[in-house]
Amino acid sequence: MSLNVIVYVLLNLLTVNAFCSCFPHETTSASSCSSVPKNYQHVLALAFAVNEISENPHILPNISLGFHILNSYYTAKMTFKATLNLLSTQHRLLPNYKCHDQTVLIAIIGGCLSEISANVAILSSIWKTPQITYGSFLPGQGGKDQFPFLYQMVPNEAQQYKGVVRLLQHFRWTWIGLCAVDDDKGQRFLQTMVPMLARNLICDAFILRIPKCDYVDQLIEVMLQHWKSYNTVIESKANVVFVYGEAPSFQMLSMLLFLAPFLDLPPLGKVWIVTSHWDFASHSLQKMWDMQTFHGSISFSVHSNQPLGFQRFTQTVRPLWAKEDGFIQDFWEQSFSCLLKLSDGRQKDKVTCSGDEKLESLPGSFFEIKMTGHSYNVYNAVYTVAQALHAIYETSSKHRRLAERESPLHQFLSSISFNNNVGDTVHFNEKGELVAEFDVTNWLMFPNGSVGRVKVGSLDPQAPAGEELTIDNEQISWHTIFNQVMPISMCNDHCYPGSSRKKKEQEKFCCHDCAPCPEGMISHLKDMNACIKCLDAQYPNKEQAQCLPKSLSYLSYTEALGFFLASLAILFSFITILVLGTFLKHKDTPIVKANNRSITYILLTSLLLCFLSTLLFIGQPGKGTCLLRQTVFSTVFSMALSSILAKTITVLLAFMATKERMGKGLAYSITLGGSLIQAAICALWLGMKPPFPDMDLHSLDDKIILECNEGSSPMFYCVLGYLGSLAKVSFTVAFLARNLPDTFNEAKFITFSMLVFCSVWLSFVPAYLSTKGKHVVAVEIFAILSSSAGLLGCIFGPKCYIIVLRPELNNREHLIRRKN
Repeated sequence: MSLNVIVYVLLNLLTVNAFCSCFPHETTSASSCSSVPKNYQHVLALAFAVNEISENPHILPNISLGFHILNSYYTAKMTFKATLNLLSTQHRLLPNYKCHDQTVLIAIIGGCLSEISANVAILSSIWKTPQITYGSFLPGQGGKDQFPFLYQMVPNEAQQYKGVVRLLQHFRWTWIGLCAVDDDKGQRFLQTMVPMLARNLICDAFILRIPKCDYVDQLIEVMLQHWKSYNTVIESKANVVFVYGEAPSFQMLSMLLFLAPFLDLPPLGKVWIVTSHWDFASHSLQKMWDMQTFHGSISFSVHSNQPLGFQRFTQTVRPLWAKEDGFIQDFWEQSFSCLLKLSDGRQKDKVTCSGDEKLESLPGSFFEIKMTGHSYNVYNAVYTVAQALHAIYETSSKHRRLAERESPLHQFLSSISFNNNVGDTVHFNEKGELVAEFDVTNWLMFPNGSVGRVKVGSLDPQAPAGEELTIDNEQISWHTIFNQVMPISMCNDHCYPGSSRKKKEQEKFCCHDCAPCPEGMISHLKDMNACIKCLDAQYPNKEQAQCLPKSLSYLSYTEALGFFLASLAILFSFITILVLGTFLKHKDTPIVKANNRSITYILLTSLLLCFLSTLLFIGQPGKGTCLLRQTVFSTVFSMALSSILAKTITVLLAFMATKERMGKGLAYSITLGGSLIQAAICALWLGMKPPFPDMDLHSLDDKIILECNEGSSPMFYCVLGYLGSLAKVSFTVAFLARNLPDTFNEAKFITFSMLVFCSVWLSFVPAYLSTKGKHVVAVEIFAILSSSAGLLGCIFGPKCYIIVLRPELNNREHLIRRKN
C-alpha cells in the first residue's frame, strides 16, 4: 500500500509519493493473511496530518496537499509492483519511463512491516529516493551504507532489547520464555537475545517459533503442529514470555490461544512482553474473541502523543466521507459485518449498513479511537516530509519551477529537526534512526472487548547506564491469574535470607538449590549467589540473615561476677588489715615474736596488696591498668612467697641454733632478693613489649572482647614460671621443716598453705587457657584471691585463733610448762 502526496505550486504539479505498507486490503486472491481493519487508522492519521498541514499557513503556504495510496497485500510480489508503479507513469507500469513531467517521486513513506520495508528499500535505493519507514526495519549488515536514503521513525531495535533486559532485572525475572516468528528475522533475534540474556544472568526456559501467516487451507495443520508448544508454555515455571514478531505474528499467536480450549488445554496466564512493532490487532473473524489472555501485557513503543482533534476527526468518518477512499468500504463492511451495497445474490443474507455506525463501538483489538503508536509514526512521517519540502521551498527561487530542479529532499531529511503540534521533537541520528524515548505501556483487555493502554514508565536510550528504565510498579495491572500480585518468574523458588543459591548439576545456571549459609556467614538478600562474612565488628543473627553489631565484653563492676569478685577482694583485704592490726596490737606476745615478726608484717602487707591488685583486673582495660595488672600482681606475690620462704628458713636456722642476727639478715635478704628478681623480670618485660589494651574480635561470635594484650607471651610465662619456682622451693623447705621440734613451728602451716597455693595455680593454667573473654580475667582474679586467701587462712588462721580466743596459750608460763 502506498500513498501519493501531491503538492500544487501555482500552475506546476509536484508529486510526492509515500508508501504505507501495513494497511491490509482485502482482495479476491488467496492472500496469506486476511485484512486487519485496525490498521485503517494509519490512513486516517495520514489524512489528518495532511489536513492539518493544508490548514497551517506556516507550512508550505499556498500549497495544497493530496495523497494516493497503494496496497502491498503483505506479499513481496505486490510490494514490488506497487513500488514500480511509483516509479512509472501513472496507470502504466513502465519503470523509469515517464511521458510527462507533472509527477516527480520525492519520497516514500512505508512500510509498517520490516519485510515490506526491506522490499521497498531495494528498489527505492536504486533511484536514490528517500524512504521513511514507520514500522520496524533491520537494514542488515550493510546498514546505512547499504540503504543511505532510508529513514526510520522507530529508534534502533537493539535499544528495545536492552530495555527488555532492564525490565527483567527490575522485576527480578530470571526464567523467561522466548517466542520468535519463524523466519530469518526471528532467528537473528534469538541469536542476539539469548547471549544478551545470559550475560545478564537471565535464562530462557523455552524457545518457541511462531508460524508465519500462511494460507487458510493450511491453518488447521499449522495449529495442530504447534499444540505441543502450548503444553510447553503451560508446564513451564516461566510466567514471563518475551515475544518477537509483528502484527501478523500476533494474529497467529492469538489464534493458537483461541483454539486451546477446543483441544482441552487449560487457559494460559502469562506476562507477555513485546516490542514496538507488535500490535494487538485482530482478524475480521477474531472480532468477538476474548483477548483477556493478553491482559497485563507490557510493551515498548515509540513515545507517542494524542494530536489535538484526532479523536474528533475519527468520529466523523462515514462510508461516503471521501469519494476517493478505496479502502473505507472494505473496512466498514468488515468492522460492522454488513454490506454497503448488495453486489450479488450470495450476500443477500447480510445486513445492509446504515452508514451511521459508530467506530467507538468497535472492540479495541479491532479498531481504536485513540491514535496508536504506528499511526503516530505515520503522522510524524508526513510532517517530516512536509517540513523538508517547506525548507526546500524557502531556499529555492520563487520564480523557478521546483519540478525543474533535482530534489534535495535527502539533504534536508538528514538534518531535519522540528517540534510537532503536540510538542515532541522529531529528528534523526547519523544512521537515519529516530532519536526518541520509548513508552513502557501496560495493556488492559476488558471482557467487553475494549482495550486500554496505560503508560507505566519510559525507556531513554540516551540516559546513563543503569538509569535507562524508569517504571512505576503501582500503576501496572497484572493478569487476573496473579491476583494483582507481581508475578515471580524463576526456575526455582526464592532462596530467602540465610541461604544462598547452589547450582544444580546439568541444569542452566538459573536453576539452583538453596543451601544454608555456613556458620559465621550470612545472606541478607533473596537469591544471593554466595553467603558473605560480616565485618569484624559484627556477627550473624540466629537466622543468619543480617549482621548485628557486637557488644563490648569486659569484666565490669556493674555486672554480678565483677561485683562479686570486687566485693570478695575488699572483704579479704579488710580481713588482712584486721589480722595485721591484731598482730601489731599483740606484737610482744610470744606467738607474734616467733618466726621473725618483721617478716610476718611484710607477708601480711604483701597479701593485702595481692588482694587489692585484683581490682586492677576489673573494669574496662586502659593503658595504665594494662601496664600495672600483671607487674603489680607478680611483684607483690613474689614478695609474699619470698617472705614465706624466709619464714621457713628462719625455722630451720632456729632449730640449728644459728645466731639470731644472722638468721634475720638472711631472711631479709631472701625477701628482698626474691622480690627484686621478679621486679627485674617485669622491668625487662615492660622495656621489650609491654602489655597494651587490645580488642579480640574473633574469639566470641557476638562480642568484642576488650582485653589487655600481654605484649610478650614468653615474658608473661616467665613471670608465672618464677612465681611457680618460688612456690616450689617454699613448699619443699616447709615440707622438710614441718616436724622440727620448735615452739610455734610455722612449717606445718606453711606446708599446708603452699599445698593450697600450688593446687590453685596448677588448676589455673588449664582453666586460663580454656576460657575466653572476661572469664579469663575472672579465672585469674579467682586464682589470686583463692591462693592469697589460702596463705592468709592457713598461716595466720591458727595464730589469730590463739591470740583472740585462747590467750592463755600465748604466754611465757605456758611455753615453759609445755617445754618441761
